[in-house]
Amino acid sequence: MIEMAEMNVMTNPMPPLANAELNDDGRWQAVLMRDGQYDGAFYTAVRTTGVYCRPSCKARTPKRENVRFFETPQEAEAAGFRACKRCRPLEVDAHAALAQSVARYIEEHLDETITLDMLGAAMHVSPFHLQRVFKRVMGVSPRQYGEAVRLERLKQSLKECSSVTAAIYDAGYNASSRVYEHTGLGMTPGEYRRGAAEKTIRYTIADTALGRLLVAATERGICRVTLRNDDEMIEALLVKEFSNAEFVRADEDSDMADWVTQIVAHLAGRHPHLDLPLDIRATAFQQQVWHALMTIPYGTTQSYTDIAEAIGNPKAVRAVANACARNPVPLIIPCHRVIREDGSLGGYALGIDRKQTILENERRTAEEGAK
Repeated sequence: MIEMAEMNVMTNPMPPLANAELNDDGRWQAVLMRDGQYDGAFYTAVRTTGVYCRPSCKARTPKRENVRFFETPQEAEAAGFRACKRCRPLEVDAHAALAQSVARYIEEHLDETITLDMLGAAMHVSPFHLQRVFKRVMGVSPRQYGEAVRLERLKQSLKECSSVTAAIYDAGYNASSRVYEHTGLGMTPGEYRRGAAEKTIRYTIADTALGRLLVAATERGICRVTLRNDDEMIEALLVKEFSNAEFVRADEDSDMADWVTQIVAHLAGRHPHLDLPLDIRATAFQQQVWHALMTIPYGTTQSYTDIAEAIGNPKAVRAVANACARNPVPLIIPCHRVIREDGSLGGYALGIDRKQTILENERRTAEEGAK
């Protein structure tokens, strides 16, 4: 059973990045992902059609060798390209500017209760229009953006302030009550500040065909799963995550041994369905994504776009990828089954080679079971 905190925040919503922060490889990846958060950051022109588009354009993806990138529509038109009639790139600048202005306003008023009416009045637009534009550009609502920024500020303040109470107020929370329920820390603010002090984490490391497997657990269930090449590295990563916890090597623990056996069999394609107790925390957005991953049938894959559409937020493709990357128990929550829309594997915290091998094992097992 997955135990997750019920949160209403999204992890690390990102405004459109300045074009200077992107190289051409990064721009091309944004085009492949049809990432709307880069709309306005640059424009994509296609030599064979003579058209320039926003990165999120739904038109057929061009060949890389036919693509040029421009910082502004004016530069693209000066080079002889015309605006795409499907994605209307000339409308992007105004929308991106509005979304960025709203984001800055929210960041500067974190200690206030901000409503859509207040934002609309400040930006001189209707609340409905503001909400729609902001979510299209940023991938999240203004409320979700404010909560996520406040959470990141809380994490930083917990490391810098002299007390938990001071950190809570410094981050813009008006009261210390129920802060735990409104964050995605996975522990109380005090525990986070102390680096998970007073927690006991049992762990074991076992050999697999894909490297050394670490399984770590609290008294409630598995909290971390990872694969690496050597024990020293794998233990260092665990200690870094829970810097002040007490660690107990538990190779002989019967529960740990059983969980490892199931995961190893799963990696080899002999145990298609895992049902293990977990002790993890998630924001509301991560919870949506991770539950969607659990529904992907064994032996199949879905794209980041598919997952974004499945959770009712089709513009949040990049945020879905971030949620997959933050999955603390890969293999159990199968983020390896999510690939890019063009069929390429995309990223994977445990390594692309392992991702390919795991998918091949699952596909082979599913095909054999269907015979």
